[in-house]
Amino acid sequence: MANLKSTLCALAVCSLGATAVQAADVEVLHYWTSGGEAKAAGELKKMLEGKGDHWKDFAVAGGAGENAMTALKTRVVSGNPPAAAQLKGPAIQEWGDQGVLVSIDDVAKKDGWDKVLPPVVANVMKYKGQYVAAPVNVHRVNWLWINADALKKVNAKAPTTWDEFFKTADALQKAGIQPVAIGGQSWQEAELLETVALGVGGADFYKKAFVKLDQSALKGPTMIKVLETYRKVKSYTDKANAGRDWNLATAMVINGKAAMQFMGDWAKGEFSVAGKRAGVDYLCVAAPGSAGAYTFNVDSFAFFKLKDKDAAKGQRDLAGLLMSPEFQETFNLYKGSIPARQGMDLSKFDECGKKSAEDFKAAAAKGTLVPSWAHDMAISPAVEGAIYDVAGQFWNDDTMTPQVAAEKIAAAALTK
Repeated sequence: MANLKSTLCALAVCSLGATAVQAADVEVLHYWTSGGEAKAAGELKKMLEGKGDHWKDFAVAGGAGENAMTALKTRVVSGNPPAAAQLKGPAIQEWGDQGVLVSIDDVAKKDGWDKVLPPVVANVMKYKGQYVAAPVNVHRVNWLWINADALKKVNAKAPTTWDEFFKTADALQKAGIQPVAIGGQSWQEAELLETVALGVGGADFYKKAFVKLDQSALKGPTMIKVLETYRKVKSYTDKANAGRDWNLATAMVINGKAAMQFMGDWAKGEFSVAGKRAGVDYLCVAAPGSAGAYTFNVDSFAFFKLKDKDAAKGQRDLAGLLMSPEFQETFNLYKGSIPARQGMDLSKFDECGKKSAEDFKAAAAKGTLVPSWAHDMAISPAVEGAIYDVAGQFWNDDTMTPQVAAEKIAAAALTK
């Protein structure tokens, strides 16, 4: 009998051990902390834990992720990286060069990622031909969000050109309505500059200036016009914007304290959380002059080499989930973006989501699909940071001329 008991105990221990191997701690570094974003992250946590893994939340506040990237560097340098971290664009390649990313190509091949991802997205997720990151969405950056009631009050339509935009802004200002909401943070100022550049110069100029970093384009007459327009937009913002988070600027539009906001489609998540309806309470339109183009920003998670070999199971579970049709639908409905995975049923998406998906395909076909330099998709972090600085200086110093600012941006593009 004693031997039988010992055998049963041993079997129980083995069984527990097997269960322990199946469950994994998966520490995920992200910067989704606003209403719609936090809801989306919560959904991912629920799905991962449904697979028997344990989500360890490593959320670092800060809309554009600068704080999160600082935290990631500290952890990687100390030899203790998270299992996955929210990374984008060239930063994925830079971490790959450091030898700290792990391949998830086995998951990608099993689930056929190459067949369901547009090449422009898939290529960003690979390092030396192998997937090291999984995309969760495609954001459109060049949106203008408008409070529908504010437009009605001044009997105006959504502006499609810069002339129409400034005419509408004048009418709003006369009616005592703040025309434009913005937060005085470097990434918001840079994003606005990017959107103005696309609307004023078009996709070809944008690619030459902010993807190829062509010196003549950055110093030329089109760039001067971009900067003049950028400064004019500033004259319709409030003076109390310093340090304001993007979602608080969105709240100003939601609550009717301001009429319009230039912001990527993560703003839509805030409208959704507030119970507002697209096409009724608010309008989503391409920023002036940019209707035929599409600035994309892809959120993705890169996977890091870990000392704990058991964690690999959790990483692969997470990678598979991130690209699953179920998660891509649920997540993007919360986040305001559209699925990175192509060929999905978008019937649950509102008119903004459907319009974004249509415009993405059309821009890809026309060659007017461009990566967002302000959101880490086009240029190195060093160059991006240097241009951020100039955009902020020009925004905050009315004595700096557009010509001087253009020269400074051109010099910033040479940063190593």
